[in-house]
Amino acid sequence: MQPDPVIYEINTWPWLQRIGRELGRPVTLATVPDEVWDDVAPGPVDAIWLMGVWQRSPAGVETAQADEPLVHTFRAALPDFTPDDVVGSPYCIRDYTVDDHLGGAAGLAAARAALADRGMGLILDFVPNHLATDHAWTTEHPERFVGGSDDDLAAHRDAFVRVGPNVLANGRDPHFPPWRDVVQLDVFHPDTRRAAIDTLRRVADLCDGVRCDMAMLVSTEIFARTWAGRVGDAPTDDYWTQVIPEIRHTHPEFVFIAESYWGTEPQLRVQGFDHCYDKAFTDALEHHPRDVARLIRDDTDPTGRLRFIENHDEPRAQAVFGDRHRTAAITALSQPGARLIHDGQADGRTIRLPVQLRREPDEPLDADLRLFYRALLIVLQQSPVRGGTFAACEVLGWPDRPGGPGLIAWSWADAERRALFVVNLDGDEAVGRVRTEWPELDGTVASLTDLVTGDRYDRPAVPDPDIFVRLPAWGAHVLDVQIDL
Repeated sequence: MQPDPVIYEINTWPWLQRIGRELGRPVTLATVPDEVWDDVAPGPVDAIWLMGVWQRSPAGVETAQADEPLVHTFRAALPDFTPDDVVGSPYCIRDYTVDDHLGGAAGLAAARAALADRGMGLILDFVPNHLATDHAWTTEHPERFVGGSDDDLAAHRDAFVRVGPNVLANGRDPHFPPWRDVVQLDVFHPDTRRAAIDTLRRVADLCDGVRCDMAMLVSTEIFARTWAGRVGDAPTDDYWTQVIPEIRHTHPEFVFIAESYWGTEPQLRVQGFDHCYDKAFTDALEHHPRDVARLIRDDTDPTGRLRFIENHDEPRAQAVFGDRHRTAAITALSQPGARLIHDGQADGRTIRLPVQLRREPDEPLDADLRLFYRALLIVLQQSPVRGGTFAACEVLGWPDRPGGPGLIAWSWADAERRALFVVNLDGDEAVGRVRTEWPELDGTVASLTDLVTGDRYDRPAVPDPDIFVRLPAWGAHVLDVQIDL
């Protein structure tokens, strides 16, 4: 897979339902038409993340249908919701085989081949922390799970479940109530780790990388704190430092992406992950945009990030950012590291679909926004963003003009081209000078073309390398800088 990949996430079950509805016939991964694969994303991308292909749990479906607060979210997303719309959570996995409803193993192989023919890799899910209550291991290998007692079950029915003759702990994030549809793996148990490695090897045969759900939960420090008194002593090696090298031994180019929070990203990078979620960047864009310049300037590991403004766990970008959507997308997706775009994001969808549902609601689609994303994705695939050198730029004030605390800039350059990104993450117009690292600009004429809008600006031969910028509130430039040498 390319360095700094652009990844497009598809919620597989609703996506196939959508295609089938448009074609008037059922569609699986084996029968997706070529023309759909040709336009699977709004523009050129490096990989498709088919989220939710593994076999889902019937027990998990029953649990979801009985959860009234969860059902309320189903009805909010689908006004014509029926219980048949619940197909279970893709993170409540009964088995790491491709669900027959989606086309089975042959369907996934066909999808991977179709993507490879178009120069795209395939990303799938791996859930290290928990499995469905009806996964075969719960009865065949109960030692692989965190156990409990009859007293635990009586006292904490929201945290333990009986599976056959055993009481097992429900999976959990220590900051939230337990997940009732899954049971907690004991990642300190050596047999659990061996089984996880065997499972991941089989998964690695089917794809080019995995997005690891809640990857930090199985790190020694967090797991020991969450399950203190219920599991044995921690192994010498942390979970990922044991698992990732085993997979890379047989699949050296395999990509590991961590869903990660709580500042655990540096730790997970050291343990072997290629890219980790940068939720702090997304949150800053939404809530504290003036912090974004500092995050860019002070980042010591930008290529290890995965930047996004939307995914299946987050509210829709259009609902969050509204008129600021385009500038938020430019800011997040043009940084170094991996970039993630979610299916429907480029269409301006506003309803976040609960992952347990098989279909999505009808929404009006924004054709102009899709054209914007196509232009941006083309920029991300071309020189100098692809393969160039990144630099944060200093932004200075302008005499006798208002300053702009939200005005920030960065550049990409290689031997052939220069690109300058300037955004105003503020509610007022901003004016300033962007200081570039291009001394050849000093005293020369330059033309600047916005690669997204097509607008052109001519810069006279002024005696400094700075570029004057004026942007409206939440405005943006993506400038191709041509110097008349």
